[in-house]
Amino acid sequence: MNRYLLDSDVLIWYLRKRSDTRAALHRLQQESVPHISVLSIFEVQVGMLPSEARRTNQFLSGLLQIPLDPAIATLAAQQVRTLRTQGISLSPIDAMIAATAMQYGLTLVTYNSRHYPMPELQLLALPYRVD
Repeated sequence: MNRYLLDSDVLIWYLRKRSDTRAALHRLQQESVPHISVLSIFEVQVGMLPSEARRTNQFLSGLLQIPLDPAIATLAAQQVRTLRTQGISLSPIDAMIAATAMQYGLTLVTYNSRHYPMPELQLLALPYRVD
């Protein structure tokens, strides 16, 4: 049984009621309750409208939330340094979300697989679809 960490983009599309994202999350929830990084809470709440706050917070509170800790920060820094030697830049938030998945043995679910070029990261890339 896989356990999943949802990337911020997946959460946003779910909350925007995108049908393919809702169907994908429903399938994943059949296996286990998805996890999220507290950084995804930040990213989602930065972009939410005031009228969306109650529904958004209710949805996020139903997921398993993983806080940042020194092990995640250290792993993220290692990933950034390693990829930098290959000429690849990572955003700090993406690096920490990826490190969270790796630290906890979770599969990262995202529409933005190019943001996560770490070969050791278990990734479930959802297909991007234009509505």
